Amino acid sequence: MVSTKNLLLAAFTTIAYAAPTRGPCKSLTPTLPSTGGDDLQGPSPVARLKKIALGHGIQNYTCSASDATPSATGALAVLYDVTTVYPGLSRAALSPNSFNSLPHLLLWDRPVPLNRPSNSTSSYSADTSAPFPAHEDLKGLADYPPFKYAGHHFFDSTGTPTFDLDASGLKASVVKGGNVDAPKDADKGVLDTGAVAWLRLTDSKKGESKGVNLVYRVSTAGGNAEGCGVKGTGVQSVPYTAFYWFYEE
Repeated sequence: MVSTKNLLLAAFTTIAYAAPTRGPCKSLTPTLPSTGGDDLQGPSPVARLKKIALGHGIQNYTCSASDATPSATGALAVLYDVTTVYPGLSRAALSPNSFNSLPHLLLWDRPVPLNRPSNSTSSYSADTSAPFPAHEDLKGLADYPPFKYAGHHFFDSTGTPTFDLDASGLKASVVKGGNVDAPKDADKGVLDTGAVAWLRLTDSKKGESKGVNLVYRVSTAGGNAEGCGVKGTGVQSVPYTAFYWFYEE
């Protein structure tokens, strides 16, 4: 995996977005966040940033034995559109501190926005047959403005990570193309298990992506598994939040 800040700096791309009130379209350059150490390979110079979303959901794992290592089995999350509040992008933009605090605040302020199974003993599991509730914007989060519903993240029947941004007609079917550890000071989450890795996700080549073929998971909070010796055998679900950056190359 190529991991260098220089590639990121060379690959920052421009997105044009109209101000929500009045005035000309503003052409700015949102930049992927940095871990402060090793970073993911950046998008190519021709890549177009299509969307920035805030995701809230669960990472799923299974333990085959009490002395085993937890095995990742997928994820479920609801996505909210935060593109226009990226610092400096529009008149609705947040300050850098306010924007960067969103994953932490959402993780601790709201329950996981998924349907619970009726017979579950887990605090965070989701109904496997119908995990997602009716589409709903994210409202009333501290003093932040409402954030529009953007879509869902899930793994399809073949285990392929999928992002269905149905609010805008975008879709990404992806595979892992790179990963780096979250910063050491990242939010460890409600179970104090640590923040999941940052990911670079590339097109799966299954012909299912629409308008998006490169995704980054960054600024993660929570999501790492509990140890099998602590949780025991079977399935576990761990709450997490993250920013997802969607590109078309």
